[in-house]
Amino acid sequence: MAELDFERRLERLFAEAPAFADDDAFAQRVERRLARGWTARRWLIGAAGVAGGLIGASQLVVSSVFHRMAAVEGSARALSTGLPQTEPARWISTLPGGGVVVWVAIGVAVILIGFVFTRVIEEI
Repeated sequence: MAELDFERRLERLFAEAPAFADDDAFAQRVERRLARGWTARRWLIGAAGVAGGLIGASQLVVSSVFHRMAAVEGSARALSTGLPQTEPARWISTLPGGGVVVWVAIGVAVILIGFVFTRVIEEI
């Protein structure tokens, strides 16, 4: 087991920042860099965002995603007309254990949401 005095002295040595000859010059150089205008950076970031948006939009047009969405809309309409005709009691009763499985799943989901909520609160 190491000596407590030695460990404390070692911690103090690492806690104290060593002094350098060019401390003031370094601090002034950092302050000048921080004081520079962000206008050029904002314009570059904005231009990169616009370019990325244009590239993404062109990829969507080229891949004919809008034509596919129109085809999916017809399928969704057919599904929405057929779905109300099914009885929820019938498909719930086909599950093993009947409706108990659904209530257990809902309970587990509520507990999971509680865990996620507490984790988020801890991170804040």
